[in-house]
Amino acid sequence: MIAEGQILAVEKIKTKTEGRVVFDDILALSSEGQIKLGKPTVQGAKVRAKILEVFKEKKIKVVKFKSKSRYRRTTGHRQQKTKVLIEKIES
Repeated sequence: MIAEGQILAVEKIKTKTEGRVVFDDILALSSEGQIKLGKPTVQGAKVRAKILEVFKEKKIKVVKFKSKSRYRRTTGHRQQKTKVLIEKIES
């Protein structure tokens, strides 16, 4: 559930930094106690957001190991994320 003025971290969005983005595949919408469910999406609903920054999450380690065969592999992964500010929810 999101609200106007909320800051979210989502998967990396391929746009310019300090740009704007519009999400138009909205699955459910709640306003003034009424809930609209999409089939599969809510028609005409949009969420406008401002991109604040693109960053990487903390690194995680991935370890592969097989006993008695001297096989060990260690790799790492850092997921790229985009921080967005929800400006307006339109129904």
